[in-house]
Amino acid sequence: MRGSSTSRADGAAQPPSPGVGPEAGPDRLARYLAEQDVDAEILFPNQPTPTVPLAAEALDVPPDQIVKSLLFQGKDGDCVLAIVRGTARVSRARLADATGLRQPKLAPPQLVRDVTGYEPGGTPPVGHLTPVRVVVDRAVLDEPVVFGGGGSDRAMLRIRPHDIVRLTRAVVADLCEEA
Repeated sequence: MRGSSTSRADGAAQPPSPGVGPEAGPDRLARYLAEQDVDAEILFPNQPTPTVPLAAEALDVPPDQIVKSLLFQGKDGDCVLAIVRGTARVSRARLADATGLRQPKLAPPQLVRDVTGYEPGGTPPVGHLTPVRVVVDRAVLDEPVVFGGGGSDRAMLRIRPHDIVRLTRAVVADLCEEA
């Protein structure tokens, strides 16, 4: 389906929200997806999805199909959003090599909100409030479809990894520690 659909995992229609509160993020993301004419869908599972195990369980998909959108900040204040499989762990050295970010650290929650426009635990891989550099771990591209934050901890975004790269103009690199 082109654009975004907002439906619950049980198939019931999700009521529209007024643009504020916990569903404002999914609504803003849905508008972005519709504007971009991307084949993606916002899902509303019957349970919160703030962690990879909970998201995988709620969607009944393998954890490797869940992606994390992690904002890192360098020593100089620059930010980069890393998109990695839910089961992966980012290597800060590899992130620095791929992006030039000096001494990357996970950004504090308020900075995540300020840069992306979304709460940690619901940050989508696309449709951010401000332009941010994005780097996608190469392993994410192995999946035909992935599920990332949908704008809140109660929403998930179904999207093709190649659309994430296209929409964000992401760099693709090996970011994660070896298993």
